[in-house]
Amino acid sequence: MGTRQYTFREGAGGGSSGAPARPGGPGQLLYATHTQYSQDWNSSLHTHGCAEVFFITGGHGRFRTRQGDIPVTIRDVVVVNANVPHTEVSQLESPLEYPVLGVEGLETLAGAEGYTMLHLYTGWEELLLCLRLMFQEAAEALPDHEAVCQNLLEVVLVRLGRQRDIVLSGEAAGPRSSRECDLVRRYIDNHFKENLTLNQLAEMAHINKYHLAHTFQKEFRTSPISYLIARRIQESRFLLRETDHSISQIAQILGFSSLSYFSQSFRRLEGISPMEYRRRHRKKEREAE
Repeated sequence: MGTRQYTFREGAGGGSSGAPARPGGPGQLLYATHTQYSQDWNSSLHTHGCAEVFFITGGHGRFRTRQGDIPVTIRDVVVVNANVPHTEVSQLESPLEYPVLGVEGLETLAGAEGYTMLHLYTGWEELLLCLRLMFQEAAEALPDHEAVCQNLLEVVLVRLGRQRDIVLSGEAAGPRSSRECDLVRRYIDNHFKENLTLNQLAEMAHINKYHLAHTFQKEFRTSPISYLIARRIQESRFLLRETDHSISQIAQILGFSSLSYFSQSFRRLEGISPMEYRRRHRKKEREAE
């Protein structure tokens, strides 16, 4: 894999000039990487603690998540949220080539899978100019280059945000209560297999548990514990499809206190039992063969 990567200290808004990211901005640039497919490519599902924005500039291939594959080619842009498992697949005959930006505090709100893909018919060359300048600034590392790169990121995301098929949210610029709720949500995303309680989450965020419950409900239209259960059920769908673990084992892996609680939670969110979900999925697989 041919890769060039540039990282930015404390986000691109906190460079040598000490200039912060613009208030109300879409997040902070953590890294910029340019990658081209080669024989040593590792196509294993992985996650990042920040959002990533891919710009396909060469070749073709597939963007893979736990929900399946989508084909990607030149002029495609993929935005994948933090902590969403993903990878890229390509072939030597037409190797994928793309810059990718790691952005803290960015989220795509379109698509329950945690990512959005769109094809740009207009504005592509302008975006490439911004990206080329960003990589040039990062490579030369001149004074205030991090602030320049942060400003270029904002231009790129504003132009992407004008597309009808994508909705972006800059979480990092929200009020204090929003940042606390986002911290709790990210903690749940990373620790959902553990035995978490509202008291533990509130203590981790250094706020009152009643305040957390209220603000989290207002911010995400669900309670912290309901979000935790939904995150576990999301993971259970993958385990039911892709593994041979028993239903009881899956319940234990995901931190449910009992098999019955897991089954009740799954049925409430999915409308069917875990066993029926597995049976239907495997029937579809057999019919597709």
